[in-house]
Amino acid sequence: MTAPAAVIAGLGACVPPRAVDNAVIAERLGVTPEWVRDRTGVVTRNLLDDRSTTRGLALEAGRRALRSAAASGDQGGDPDGSPARDPGGVLGADIDAVIVASWTQEQACPPMAPALASELGAGGAAAFDVGATCAGFVYALALAAGLIAAGTVRRVLVIAVETHSPYLDPDDRVTAPLFGDGAGSAVLRAGLPGEPGALVAFDLGSDGTGRDLLRVAPGGRGAEPCGDPFLRMAGSPVFLHAVRRMVSSSRAVLGSAGMTTADVDALVAHQANGRIMKTVASRLTIPPPRVVETIERFGNTGCASIPLALAVAGGAQAVRPGDRLLLTAFGAGFTWASAVLTWPDISVPEIGTQAPPARERKE
Repeated sequence: MTAPAAVIAGLGACVPPRAVDNAVIAERLGVTPEWVRDRTGVVTRNLLDDRSTTRGLALEAGRRALRSAAASGDQGGDPDGSPARDPGGVLGADIDAVIVASWTQEQACPPMAPALASELGAGGAAAFDVGATCAGFVYALALAAGLIAAGTVRRVLVIAVETHSPYLDPDDRVTAPLFGDGAGSAVLRAGLPGEPGALVAFDLGSDGTGRDLLRVAPGGRGAEPCGDPFLRMAGSPVFLHAVRRMVSSSRAVLGSAGMTTADVDALVAHQANGRIMKTVASRLTIPPPRVVETIERFGNTGCASIPLALAVAGGAQAVRPGDRLLLTAFGAGFTWASAVLTWPDISVPEIGTQAPPARERKE
């Protein structure tokens, strides 16, 4: 008997309501808005304010993915068609596992996933966090696909959320112009290997010798008294490692899928910065029209950047059911990951914003 494939059944994404353009960043850094765009590819980014939280972004992205799955015909029942859809169209009660990718959780313990599962109506489901930095979403997809293939679960909600802004030194020309905050989510269900939305192959890797090139010092978030509280990045070495690892990982996963770059309809890379993405695409000989880019609009949102880009591409109908997508990411650690999937036949909602009352914000 063939093991079930993990199939994307819904997508959703969310950003904080506060958009910050390059003029604001450039004035603080003593540079021009054009300097920021030329170096990073970023024009605007969304950052936390007193109305938004890491948990709130993750929650809204998860809700949107669940609604996308319901609107797209995944009724939350069995493959025989028996439905289990609640009046609001949210499939929380039918989710068997929730996986949250993030390194910017509001607290170290407990993990976010169990609380999010309960809030989304999936209380009692397996729930855990994944800390693979910018590669976290693809890692989480691989874990979800493995759980589905093993028959352990039938439906998984994957949420990727990153809120870099509390870790950014506003005077650091390397990190301050580059990063944004956001969340993206996907619902995966058990399905057939050949159907639209099926995840085809993965490649995962790491290299701990690069751990000091992109890091937050021990003890640091915000006003912690010990260590440097901010995210620091050695720009040039990270650039070189990111390009090399994403290119090699992409080639490996395409080989596993029996494909070449000529077979790729769309490249959805981690939106690290504009120059990295262009270099990766060039080395893979994938032309610009087949590259999905959101770095200009959202900045580098870490592990959330790929699901955000998928939501943008799907919402704009820039990809069609059955199109073959290559995902690739690289992050601190170092970690990297790539995946091949076919685009699903789903309805993708527009990117949302999250704005709970200020009193709900975690400090």
